[in-house]
Amino acid sequence: MLEGDADIARTAALFADRARVRVLLALADGRSLAASVLAGEAGLSAPGVSAHLAKLLEAGLVTAERSGRHRFYRLAGPAPELLETLARFSPAGPVRSLKEGTRAQALRAARTCYDHLAGRLGVAVTAALLEREALVTVDGQPSTVRRAGDRISAQLKEHPYALGPAAETVFGALGVDLAAASASRRPLLRFCLDWSEQRHHLAGALGAALTDRFLDAGWLRRRAEAHRAVRLTPEGAVALRDVLGVTT
Repeated sequence: MLEGDADIARTAALFADRARVRVLLALADGRSLAASVLAGEAGLSAPGVSAHLAKLLEAGLVTAERSGRHRFYRLAGPAPELLETLARFSPAGPVRSLKEGTRAQALRAARTCYDHLAGRLGVAVTAALLEREALVTVDGQPSTVRRAGDRISAQLKEHPYALGPAAETVFGALGVDLAAASASRRPLLRFCLDWSEQRHHLAGALGAALTDRFLDAGWLRRRAEAHRAVRLTPEGAVALRDVLGVTT
């Protein structure tokens, strides 16, 4: 049977439902969540979240894994990148309450982009890694600004960065095992175009290792008011100031 062009409209229709998007956003930090937890985070009833999950499973945007009596759901494949890309093309929604305004500000300040750090803090950390020569650019531009040739995707497969001469020293001071990150089956260096800052932030195996380290050390804490938002703790602020010169 011959196949036609990709049915983009069919996939796009899944994102036209605000409740369904809330389900996807609740999974956007890389967690595997039960339907009952997703219902609470997305503000839906149990039957409602089940109906949305069925459509997302059919479309291949989420996967499910059974553990005991429960099924746990997580984003599948390139779905996190797709969400970040759509966010860049989407206007900010109206803020109808103080709670919504607080959540929006928290996400722009610091959030996880699947498994790595994004928002103003993520961009600031990446810029500081360049300043400390833990990373270097290979295209002659000294900063994380968006390049004219950046492709319209959340994660840049072709990026102008490489490890710098101070990589082992700087990442070691942050408690990141560079050798272990390099041994990952994932690409070590990837970068995303941050939707809120329009600058690059570190992704890939190294970005994930750095974020895991910040969370494990208590330098970052997840915010209760927004599922992907994180906050820098006082200990984290001191560490990033001392090692990277990042001030918040």
